[in-house]
Amino acid sequence: MTVVPLGPDRLRDIVDVDAWGFPSSHPLDDQVAWPNALPWGRTYGIEDPSHPGRLAAFHSSYAFVDTPVPGGRLPIAGLTWVCVHPQFRRQGLLRAMMTAHLEHCRAQGEPVSMLFAAEPAIYGRYGYGLAARQVNLTVPRGAALKPVAEDGLSVRIEHFDYEVHGALVARLHRAVDRPGWVTRPNEQHERSFLSESPGRKGDFETLRILVIERDGEPVGYGLFRRKFAWGTTGPAGTTRVVEVVAEEPSVLHAMWTRLLDFDLTTEVVTPNLPADDPLLSILVDARAAGARTQDNLWVRLVDVQAALAGRRYQTDLDVVLDVTDAVLPHNAGRWLVRAQGDEVVVERTDRMADLALDVQELGSAYLGGVSLTELAAAGLVVEHTPGTLARTSVAFGWHRAPVASWVF
Repeated sequence: MTVVPLGPDRLRDIVDVDAWGFPSSHPLDDQVAWPNALPWGRTYGIEDPSHPGRLAAFHSSYAFVDTPVPGGRLPIAGLTWVCVHPQFRRQGLLRAMMTAHLEHCRAQGEPVSMLFAAEPAIYGRYGYGLAARQVNLTVPRGAALKPVAEDGLSVRIEHFDYEVHGALVARLHRAVDRPGWVTRPNEQHERSFLSESPGRKGDFETLRILVIERDGEPVGYGLFRRKFAWGTTGPAGTTRVVEVVAEEPSVLHAMWTRLLDFDLTTEVVTPNLPADDPLLSILVDARAAGARTQDNLWVRLVDVQAALAGRRYQTDLDVVLDVTDAVLPHNAGRWLVRAQGDEVVVERTDRMADLALDVQELGSAYLGGVSLTELAAAGLVVEHTPGTLARTSVAFGWHRAPVASWVF
């Protein structure tokens, strides 16, 4: 099977296959007209050999050139739009595309690939490990918050207008330094994410924005949509928060105070929150928000040496990892990881291994959100040198939990 590049002339074919994989009630012509962020030059497909020109599968990836990892930033490939027409399932098309994707990552100098998994059971076969978990809340309207001084902040709530608010959203989102916090890479992608297409809007209102300012300067924003409903006892509307950027305690408090108290609503549904999101701490009754945890980012180390050298560690480290990788053999073997402050050296070694693990588990631990001790307790990391597991697990951790605030 040959993986071939696809251009904008194949958009209709791509959307058609995508609709086979992810069924939609919307007509194909409508879906083709929706804004999309497909990066031509990074979109590939496989054609049906018995019907030349008929697309059987495709995938794409975004170039996230400046993605936060613990203590650093790296170019990362965001694998996306992976789809196989149901007629061609179980014929090796996905494996062919995954092989091609990882080869393209190496060629473009992207040591890490990330994705959101529609079906989590699939991607472990290709070396991806669950690296970030998200928390989802459904908060009752008017939920009490612990007091935090709002420090002279002002608030404005407006219809979202890309020409007015697009640069503000992009600037504040890119300023966040949290592992895994991928940013929309260009205006095309921003416009697609912030569009009013049915896939984004659903049966909610048009996009709104809540901007927090200090001395006239935006310091935080919240994107949201509401849906009106009437129950047997009165108003039963929902506020769906699309994205929040609020890095200071006072900004966070001001943001959620307003988002949690719109008239004619009874609940507020949160976006992808990290496991350590401050909202969980300032809610007086967090239990009432019904916290649910699910997978967020999956990480695959394409180049183990470059990936491990490109991040920083919480403590000094001198450890030998014996890594297995059935898909990318160049990653397999014993790697010495030596870190002292900002100086990190990763190199092959003949020294005896301290820990043994597969590249999937190394991907899980990479962003600091899944500990090596957790993985070892599950039998997925083996300690050869007593005491090295705990020390290495602490070193691989990070002071902020990883998350991607939006699904790419």
